[in-house]
Amino acid sequence: MVQLTFVQGDITEQSVDAIVNAANSSLLGGGGVDGAIHRKGGPEILAACRELRAGHYGSGLATGQAVATTAGRLPARWVIHTVGPVWQPDEDLSALLASCYRESLRVADELGARTVAFPAISTGVYGWPMDDGARIALETVRETPTAVEEARFVLFGTDAYETFTAHR
Repeated sequence: MVQLTFVQGDITEQSVDAIVNAANSSLLGGGGVDGAIHRKGGPEILAACRELRAGHYGSGLATGQAVATTAGRLPARWVIHTVGPVWQPDEDLSALLASCYRESLRVADELGARTVAFPAISTGVYGWPMDDGARIALETVRETPTAVEEARFVLFGTDAYETFTAHR
């Protein structure tokens, strides 16, 4: 069973096998976690994402899917990019949010990663309510069969940290 740990801090500073990036579908960088990972990881990540775009992911990565690249200059081996859904109060997209975590663990298993750092996917600019996002994230990671030994939730800010730890 995967061990869940919680850290308040910067995901780009985590020494883990894989860091999960809350990416946009273009895979070419953006704001929030995505922008921070691209900035700190350096041009190697963008170059790897451009190669993905030139190949199988020419039209971008679909919401709920995940794919890995190098971690560039980050203290991790890989970045697993996943596209979270944008919150829609009149539409239940929780299965897509759960898929982000499940697919990220699948990719981590394919890579042989044993430690994975997750952000609070979709809870920033994509507007997903933090409490619901935490519940979905933790339930999904707990219920997904994986060889990953530690799923580290790296949460930016006190509110996110307190919300996630309340769902332990």
